[in-house]
Amino acid sequence: MALDSRKRRKLQRQSDMRTSRIVNGHKKRKERSRRDIVMVDLVKKGTLPFTPAILSWLSARLGVPGRLITPEDVQKAVA
Repeated sequence: MALDSRKRRKLQRQSDMRTSRIVNGHKKRKERSRRDIVMVDLVKKGTLPFTPAILSWLSARLGVPGRLITPEDVQKAVA
């Protein structure tokens, strides 16, 4: 059975994306762990108000919007 060119391209693209997801996932896992270490150090050194990048990281880690983060929340995140 012959595959038309669209179907072949679709199957090839799916295969490439699957491989890419696996390869990039390993890189992202390493990057996230490295970023966590850097961010914890920055949070320990600084005080509120933090830069947007640090607030974004804290917000994701705590599950609280950045504008609602309190010093007590920061201590919980660092501990």
